[in-house]
Amino acid sequence: MPSNVRILVVDDNPMVLGMVQQALAPLGDVSTAGDSADAMLKAIEEVPDLLITDYRMPGMDGRQLVEKLKSRPATAGIVVVLMASKADISERLSQDPVEEYIEKPFFLRDAVRRIKRVVDRIALEKLAKAPTADGVLRGSLAQMNVIDLVQSLEMGRKSCLLTMTNGEEKCEIYFTQGQAKHAAYGSIAGDEAVFKVLRWTEGNFQIDFEKSTAQETTTLNTQGLLMEGLRLLDEAARDEAAEGEDVLLDM
Repeated sequence: MPSNVRILVVDDNPMVLGMVQQALAPLGDVSTAGDSADAMLKAIEEVPDLLITDYRMPGMDGRQLVEKLKSRPATAGIVVVLMASKADISERLSQDPVEEYIEKPFFLRDAVRRIKRVVDRIALEKLAKAPTADGVLRGSLAQMNVIDLVQSLEMGRKSCLLTMTNGEEKCEIYFTQGQAKHAAYGSIAGDEAVFKVLRWTEGNFQIDFEKSTAQETTTLNTQGLLMEGLRLLDEAARDEAAEGEDVLLDM
């Protein structure tokens, strides 16, 4: 399901531009520009939340485009992902105000995965700015699943209480500066409580940025919890597949 994030993709190669646009379409409202001058006009007319631009382009290059947009108050807040060669990134671009670099050449699937993390964070920030009666942010796990939520809170360095419900099941995770400090799932606490809910793609969530706790039950940092949780999910999936093969052979 596309998010409410506006994405502008800039590349002077029509084939690359078309492929990236198609791959990102499920993530948000995607528009394109074939050069920096066109991108500048489009960004001024309708400010995107995220700019994804190639670095080396004829005329105004990607770096100059970013500098011009960042110098304008109306477009200074645009989040930037820059596509550039390894040499350009290491030699020229390390100090630029860029959220993420995509090193060229790249596999499209890998690039989309990395861009999705940025899009999820932006979407969460936009939701957080929407006024609510009690100051609590609410949403559906069908729009943003547990892994995306946790990664977004980590990237945004948020301190809050994330509560997720799926039917009668409920999990609470407290974050401090993006790091999960305490988690509870029924009588289960700590790392295991987080692992229990990583596969959830249905249900609801709410985020209360006013809530905190002194409890510390998790032993891994947020990234470690995700990596270990995904490893356990992969193991479980392989075991289920093996059991399915055994059943078929027995028949």
